[in-house]
Amino acid sequence: MAADHPESEPDTAPSHPDTAPSHQDGGPADQDTAPSPQDGAPRRRGTAATRPDGAPFDLDGTPFDPDTGLPEEDAARLYLAVLAAGGRIPLDAPPQPGSGLTAERQQALLDQLVAVGLVLLNRIDHCYVAVSPRAVADRLGADLRARATRLLLDADRLPAALDPLARAYDAVPRPADRTRQAVYVDGQEDIRLRIARLVSDCRLELLSAQPGLRPPAVLELAHTQDRRMLGRGATLRALYQPVALTEGSAVRHATAMSEHGAQLRVLDEPFLRLIVIDRRVAVIPAAEDHSRAAFVEDPAAIAYLVAGFERDWARAEQVHWQHLDPRALTRSITHRVGRLLAQGLTQRAVATRLGLSERTVAGHISRLRDLYGAGTLFQLGWLMRGGGGHG
Repeated sequence: MAADHPESEPDTAPSHPDTAPSHQDGGPADQDTAPSPQDGAPRRRGTAATRPDGAPFDLDGTPFDPDTGLPEEDAARLYLAVLAAGGRIPLDAPPQPGSGLTAERQQALLDQLVAVGLVLLNRIDHCYVAVSPRAVADRLGADLRARATRLLLDADRLPAALDPLARAYDAVPRPADRTRQAVYVDGQEDIRLRIARLVSDCRLELLSAQPGLRPPAVLELAHTQDRRMLGRGATLRALYQPVALTEGSAVRHATAMSEHGAQLRVLDEPFLRLIVIDRRVAVIPAAEDHSRAAFVEDPAAIAYLVAGFERDWARAEQVHWQHLDPRALTRSITHRVGRLLAQGLTQRAVATRLGLSERTVAGHISRLRDLYGAGTLFQLGWLMRGGGGHG
């Protein structure tokens, strides 16, 4: 800390050591200001006490922090031992604050107290003298307040300092005709990287349509990116399919995002994957397996995609993600499957519509067959449409 505040105290011994206080009365040095080092022994603030192997000492996971000036518990007990000895101890016979301390450890604790400023090393009288903790608190408090002020000033200067880098980032060559050409990116890793860069620069709004289920690792990455974006004041609206209600990782992600201010709804209709950043860039799939994506910047195309999103958003259901009942959700999904079967959709079409696997849909159909007593899928659809006296 002394290196951070050269104006607060000199780091060299005074030119007249004979003026240093001798404290012949044996009492502690009750000074109003922190002591300065004597006889060429500079205060070692800013470095923690160390073992012989150079590693810092700690106790119960609480190491000495030179920035705050708070000593370890062993050092505090040693300070109390100095006070018990009258506030003054010889250089060559320091008191033992407790059992089990080696000579090296004890000396390190004394060095720590000197570094903090709680003990004054007086080589003239060959002793250590206790210093008032109030004086140390005043000095360290002033140092910390000055440091906090400098950090605030640095934070204010940060945007201007990074402005040349931001201009260089904006100057990276883009496609020649940005208003009419889409940029195609191949490979899911490169796609995620480009999306992450766009989201990191999002300032207003992110629209997202995510059919089906996303892997937990993808949700974890999206959680980090989206939370930072929301922290900057941007908004997030996302559409999911009903399958998201049945997957624990998706529910946890949606719950966490809604707690940070995001709006997430469920749409019981088929829709395509879409991301729109600040209504200036839209990301759409360019391959069925999502191994290729198109990054569109044409204003007319983006307006068309946003209009479709807004239409879907208006029809989607609001969900209270924090209060979902898994059993009720299972019944709700089964009911949706039955409703689509009654409309004449095939098992594959139902799976596509709800974002479920065909195997999952088959499980729901099996429960519906047991409920209606149907032997075939055709009979189940007929019974669910009201045949045979079922409502």
